[in-house]
Amino acid sequence: MSGDVQAHYEVAMKDKPVKRVSKRNDNVDPRDDTGRRSDKVDQVMPGEHWNFDEEVTAAFDDMLSRSIPQYEVMRQAVTGVASRYVQPKTAIVDLGISRGEAIAALLDHYGDQNLFVGVEISEPMLETCRHRFKAWIRDGVVDIRRMDLRLDYPEVMASATLSVLTLQFVPLEYRQRLVAQVYEHTVSGGAFVLVEKVLGCSAEIDSLMVDQYYQLKSEHGYTQEQIERKRLSLEGILVPVTAAWNEELLRMAGFRQVDCFWRWMNFAAWVAVKD
Repeated sequence: MSGDVQAHYEVAMKDKPVKRVSKRNDNVDPRDDTGRRSDKVDQVMPGEHWNFDEEVTAAFDDMLSRSIPQYEVMRQAVTGVASRYVQPKTAIVDLGISRGEAIAALLDHYGDQNLFVGVEISEPMLETCRHRFKAWIRDGVVDIRRMDLRLDYPEVMASATLSVLTLQFVPLEYRQRLVAQVYEHTVSGGAFVLVEKVLGCSAEIDSLMVDQYYQLKSEHGYTQEQIERKRLSLEGILVPVTAAWNEELLRMAGFRQVDCFWRWMNFAAWVAVKD
């Protein structure tokens, strides 16, 4: 969304009383006809290279719930931490919005007192979100944008920016610049919430955590063939780094308060606050 659009939004909101919306608001119910989680079971057998296509998009909710350890705990923690830093009449940005779960949770709390910007590059994911949030988009509260984060960044000032399992898909050479852009587009007192898959601090510890992770996926119903096919298809596309490296990226960008608020083996979440 352009700076002019945000300025127009801020003027329109200037004298508007701040209010919270309940889950009964007609514009958003995370489980209504357009917003409910997909009940498609993940049976995806990817090809040589991973792609967020129509098949992955349809099964994405099941895929995450069975592939991400403590998935609901993580989601609730992200919403709770981000909510602590949301300021009225600022943007809330989701980098890699996917099917819109993170935005839906915050939209349900804050409604039209904020501008919600969702960034995505997958066309099937974009189509899903545009349908899910069509009423809010029509009202100018939600803006879903196709954007390649290697090349561009939304020109809004945010009090809360989310990157839930997104940065790991950005090529390494672009990550420092992207995190710096997050910092530059965060208001004072705002925060960046980052969730990533991570490497262990040594080959031995990384192997231990990966083995535990694959055991969990097996317990969640994935076959060894499915696990192996997904692993191979993601090589060179999902590129994790160590927790320490992620924390250094955040500090180098300018964030002074950085802490990990959730971790399970090789998955972690941080909050980085701008003074």
